[in-house]
Amino acid sequence: MKLGLGMHPEQWNDAHLRMARQLGCESVIAWVPFGPGDGVWHVEQLSALKRQVEKYGLELAGLENFHWEHMDHIVLGEPGRDEQLENLRQTIRNIGATGIPCMGYNFSVCGVQGYFAEVGNDDGRGLSSVKQFDESKVDHSPQPNRKFWFKGEIERRAAEGTIPPVGEDEFWARYKYFLEAVLPVAEEAGVKLCAHPDDPPIPYLKGTYRPLHSPDGLRKLVDLVDSPCNLLEFCQGTISTMRDVDIYAVIEEFAARKKIGYVHFRNTSGRLPRYNEVFIDDGYVDMPRAMAIYEKHGFDGTIIPDHTPRLDAADFWETGMAFALGYMRGVMDKLQTR
Repeated sequence: MKLGLGMHPEQWNDAHLRMARQLGCESVIAWVPFGPGDGVWHVEQLSALKRQVEKYGLELAGLENFHWEHMDHIVLGEPGRDEQLENLRQTIRNIGATGIPCMGYNFSVCGVQGYFAEVGNDDGRGLSSVKQFDESKVDHSPQPNRKFWFKGEIERRAAEGTIPPVGEDEFWARYKYFLEAVLPVAEEAGVKLCAHPDDPPIPYLKGTYRPLHSPDGLRKLVDLVDSPCNLLEFCQGTISTMRDVDIYAVIEEFAARKKIGYVHFRNTSGRLPRYNEVFIDDGYVDMPRAMAIYEKHGFDGTIIPDHTPRLDAADFWETGMAFALGYMRGVMDKLQTR
């Protein structure tokens, strides 16, 4: 396993890359590193990003999420999806040509929604502010036509109307169409396409089906199109909140099948219908036990901390990541010396 750090654009800078290496990271994951541009991420952009990372002795182990303006017609099954698919195929070729091994993605209309009290609560350890979810508080009103995925807004879409509801069979058909179009190119390019589970893991949100809300959905995905590049962005934090899940059994299953591209290593207070995202050592999951399962099956990809509670510090993200990385390095070292 390689210890890594994921960064959103607002965190991505040379100082944080140096910090990652100083804290013992071997790799980094870049979350939506570029804007929509002309619909394709180009070798020149990707190469510059990779050079910036390597300057600090780190590996650019993956990108996380295509830009939402590159995916809306595909996910919604609209006219224009074949043009978007051709652009994604070119982006994947470019990622492979640059030597980036993983491309995480989220095949979702609504993305992450339904959380509340992200700021201003003090329900975490030491009165820290934690991200909370309560299924009874989810807003199921229709999705405005311009709103898409994770707080994205697409100006070229019509301002009027809402996104039509979609059921299970139709959504899986769209997903299969996507996979059949991009996986052959991913195989040629040597790029692992890694799907993020639906967060929150509920079956419907704003009228749209959520295919990866359960272990059964994850199984269906990796079997839907047989490919060595059809993998999971294994968000342990999300999976551990799925209803009635045995998180250790799920890690065991997908690690044994070699279907994990990289890992989001996060702890939570429990499962649906209500849970909090807590400090890495403060949830219901035995994190050393979880990491030992990845190690048992020879997982050699990147494992990153995910979210952190808001704690009293000059920069809560830097402090929270440093705490999580130190904890993870300690567990990894103990596993390697057994």
